[in-house]
Amino acid sequence: MATLKELADIIQGTVVGNSKLKIEGVSTIQDGKPETITFIAHPKYFKFVQSTGASAVIASNVENLVGKDGIIVENPQWAIAKILGYFSPQYSTPQGIHDTAIIDPDAVMGKEVSIGPYTIIENGVVIGDNVVIGANNVINEDSVIGHDSEVKSNVHFYPRTIIGERCIIHSGTVLGSDGFGFVSQKDTHLKIPQNGKVLIGNDVEIGANCTIDRGTIDNTTIGEMCKFDNGVQIAHNVTIGKGCLLTAHVTIAGSTKVGDFCLFGGQAGAIDHVTIGDRAVFACYTVAMKNLAGGKVYSGVPAREIREKNRQDAVHVEVKQLKKRLNQLEEKYKVIS
Repeated sequence: MATLKELADIIQGTVVGNSKLKIEGVSTIQDGKPETITFIAHPKYFKFVQSTGASAVIASNVENLVGKDGIIVENPQWAIAKILGYFSPQYSTPQGIHDTAIIDPDAVMGKEVSIGPYTIIENGVVIGDNVVIGANNVINEDSVIGHDSEVKSNVHFYPRTIIGERCIIHSGTVLGSDGFGFVSQKDTHLKIPQNGKVLIGNDVEIGANCTIDRGTIDNTTIGEMCKFDNGVQIAHNVTIGKGCLLTAHVTIAGSTKVGDFCLFGGQAGAIDHVTIGDRAVFACYTVAMKNLAGGKVYSGVPAREIREKNRQDAVHVEVKQLKKRLNQLEEKYKVIS
């Protein structure tokens, strides 16, 4: 529990109304509960402010509170993320190394490392300080896990996979598996050895069931501060710049280079060997099929600037309408003749 003033201090906001109001949690604005705080970050939710049962509202403008107690901040969505962190349930973290863990004597273990049941740590692995590794993980030889990182359960690090500090790797993810590389001759497919590494920077979060392939010769690299949703596939030799956000089922094909702070909507992606500039934004289901400049919003297959795509869609609708009208006129003419 916290007072409205205490929560305002956490998010560096300004209290409007009763600063001593007691808050016990967070609720949505549509289904607000007494003694909770909610937020409003989009105009379409303004209509719920007066009717919400929440005791307080986080908003960017006093007028949006319509007389309710609340906190004014520049970015309500950022603020509610902080508040959710404050009220998050606390679960126990495994302490120490479980008796069933199998750790090679040549592995290097940092201070205060926690390793869960049935996890395997192989030769040459380096584990940094304060790392937490859950149950049933396999960390193959010569892999590195940086300080303060957390690996959930059922994750597989192939050999020579390196992740930075303060990373989070969610369950079901496979790092460093072979890239899809074959050369065909006379109806025979020869596997191309994948001899590179996977290098992941600091402060990266990888969602559940992601796959990041090792490079063929060069490395596959993920820049610092990247955040991946569930089910993301990164192929061999890909370079992802820092601060990129990839949502569910994004696929980036081999040897593609993605700039810094790019954003990919659900099931968007890129074919192989293309370069994407910094701060490019891809709508859902968009595919980059050639080099694309940064700082623009793209949509469609192949990806086009979204304004161009919208114009093409509008023309397509108009042509369909004209075709329908023409068919009606032809039918009418047949009847008259």
